[in-house]
Amino acid sequence: MYVKRDHNRSFFHDKRRGSGMNVWVLFGFGTILGAIAILMILYFNQFQLAALEAIGMAPTATPQSQSYAMRGQTLFYQGDVDGAILQFGLALQQQPDNIDYLYEYGALLIEAERTTEAQPIAARALEVAPDDPRGYALMARVLMWDAPEEAIRYAIQGIDVDPNFAPLYAAQGVAYTNLGRWQEGIRNGARAVELNPNDIFVQVSYQWPLTYRGDYWGAIDALQTAISLNPNLTSPYFYLASQYMNTVSMPQMAIATYLRILEIDPNNAKAYLRLCQTYARVDEARFDIAQPYCDTAIELDPDYGEAYMQRGQMQYARRNYEGAIESFNICREKGSTRIECSYLRGFAYYRLGSYTEAWDILQNEARPLAIEQGGLESILTQIGQVMDAITEKAPGFQGMEVPTAIPPTPLPPTPIGGFGT
Repeated sequence: MYVKRDHNRSFFHDKRRGSGMNVWVLFGFGTILGAIAILMILYFNQFQLAALEAIGMAPTATPQSQSYAMRGQTLFYQGDVDGAILQFGLALQQQPDNIDYLYEYGALLIEAERTTEAQPIAARALEVAPDDPRGYALMARVLMWDAPEEAIRYAIQGIDVDPNFAPLYAAQGVAYTNLGRWQEGIRNGARAVELNPNDIFVQVSYQWPLTYRGDYWGAIDALQTAISLNPNLTSPYFYLASQYMNTVSMPQMAIATYLRILEIDPNNAKAYLRLCQTYARVDEARFDIAQPYCDTAIELDPDYGEAYMQRGQMQYARRNYEGAIESFNICREKGSTRIECSYLRGFAYYRLGSYTEAWDILQNEARPLAIEQGGLESILTQIGQVMDAITEKAPGFQGMEVPTAIPPTPLPPTPIGGFGT
């Protein structure tokens, strides 16, 4: 056989050219496969879900509202009540008629002492789920302090719906106690604990009738149980510290409890204020230790009227009347209605010999406020005594008529203790 050769062309020329093309084709093909593999890794869940949907086996999607609610529950058990409120609020935006979310959101608002905001939530819960006890429990909690009789009515209606829902009895126990019927308070509080001892609100509420009865250690035990249910929630610690300070006279235990709160929440202005107040009230008042705690509370919350009140009280006790007047003025400017910011400010002006200012404050501000708040006959008596002294000392005030004290009005009993939680 004859093979024609082109002697001007290399034998390997075509071979080399073909081999190079094959390399590039293989490289491009490999690149595509690599890209596909990367996409599969990155979007595996999406591809898997699409495949499952194609054969009708895709899982039910979790609603976003449920994710918000779960996040809210987690934040609550971490002690972040404000964060939990935000998450449940977002859940309600998506499902405004969900009774589960309404109840949790309303309870969190009450926990944060935002009772005014909780009331319409309770009303909405009653509207959307009249056969659910939770709406009645929410409304009873909203009303148990300021309108105890109404709270009891709502609690009874809720018990008619579900006689085993513990928070209804807990709210009723507080309401009866506020009406001075502490035996009914004890009975309802005990029933709530019997039905659900693992409910924080139930345990915290039980302290009130126990305290009225004088069972202080029983109240402390209930609060310690509440703390064990969620050690990150600060409100039961405040109640516990108040019990230590006001009922069993153990200021060091109160101080330790407030310091525990600061371990949980280092920027808790209320805990700093309570430390300030506790050191100011010990047998040998330690204003030198107390003052920095008050100052820190004000630094953390410049609008904290009660902190200015406490600082003013200490300044007044140390005869720094000018400083006390300044603190009491700020207390009033911040919207506080604490009677101390009015009548002690008047007394401070009297101590400085500024009788006109003292008379004006005592006559037109402190006295009306004391009458409005009620149960402050001893303060009204002190105001009258200082005003009497002004009529004796100050030119232009001789013969001025000093208002007589208001006869005491019978009031329902108030919780034993001083500055409360």
